[in-house]
Amino acid sequence: MERIYLDHAATSPVHPEVFAAMKPFYDEVFGNPSSIHHFGREARRGIDEAREYIAKAIGASFEEIVFTSGGTESDNLAIMGYAFAHQNKGKHLITTEVEHHGVLHTFEFLEKQGFKVTYLKVDETGKISLDELNKALTSETILVSCMFGNNEVGSIQPIKEIGVLLRDHPAVFHTDAVQAFGMESINIKELGVDFLAMSAHKINGPKGIGFLYVKKGITINPLLHGGEQERKRRAGTENVAAVVGLQKAVEIALSERQQRRKTYITYRNILLDTFRREELHFTLNGDPHHYLPHILNVSFPGINVESILTNLDLDGVAVSSGSACTAGSIDPSHVLTAMYKDVSRSQSAIRFSFGYGLSREQVEEAAIRTVKVIKRISR
Repeated sequence: MERIYLDHAATSPVHPEVFAAMKPFYDEVFGNPSSIHHFGREARRGIDEAREYIAKAIGASFEEIVFTSGGTESDNLAIMGYAFAHQNKGKHLITTEVEHHGVLHTFEFLEKQGFKVTYLKVDETGKISLDELNKALTSETILVSCMFGNNEVGSIQPIKEIGVLLRDHPAVFHTDAVQAFGMESINIKELGVDFLAMSAHKINGPKGIGFLYVKKGITINPLLHGGEQERKRRAGTENVAAVVGLQKAVEIALSERQQRRKTYITYRNILLDTFRREELHFTLNGDPHHYLPHILNVSFPGINVESILTNLDLDGVAVSSGSACTAGSIDPSHVLTAMYKDVSRSQSAIRFSFGYGLSREQVEEAAIRTVKVIKRISR
């Protein structure tokens, strides 16, 4: 039985070209980039070239890119780093109810440190209201955080519009673009963001590396204390090979972005058309018009999500609930709970997500296997 991987939003396979680009930095260019000798300078060159390429790719400047261990650290560094550095200006923060836990848990921590946080509600498409954001802003608000595209349902937030709204307010704007990077067009000047977080392993790069865009002139307190790496914003010897791998992953993702979007929309339609043709009872979750093309979230009312996941895995199809799995039990999705009054919707929701290495034939086969599983366990 061929196993089919439809969980690329969780993590993606490393692209062969990424692996090839990284290899020399393990066995040949192994120097510490802070060393002044030849070996160190060669390693430093790898980091500098990656920083320069990534900065240009998003319309930023060289010094505005901070390499981190991934999305969670990037989000933490932006939110906590700015909040603690500027709490004398105000202690009010704004975010949304549907953020990734790397963001939500950071705000929950800050609440314990005396900050006040407003959590914006979303509608049934998973999007916030600009009017509600405007009403929530006060003279004490120092930071607004809103994800670019949701990791569970794929809904895209009005990032540009938020950027425009905040132009005349002193609060800085952070966006978690971990799922959107490589799928959506990202230019930080057009978006009007002050912080932008991404992670390599979502775009066929290595795990444990990502970056945070920090707008020039903005100061943040570091989370790690030690050396003066990353302009004193992130201490520790740089993961040179991973940084090089990140650059190559970004190159590939951006060069193939339009084709990937078309391909993943085709995959999405294959699944939905198959479900309709087979007369499955299902509901589509998220915004039907403005969504990340590689993420499809569907509920099968009346069927327990654990049964679906287990049976699909036994039938060789890897998908996700998009929810937190703790001690063997799947908690209701905080995203779907925020979007829909019907709690049963989150209890039967499955996330299919597409990526590199997946073929049309595999998606067609996965759709057939899913139909069989749903029909079998719904009897």
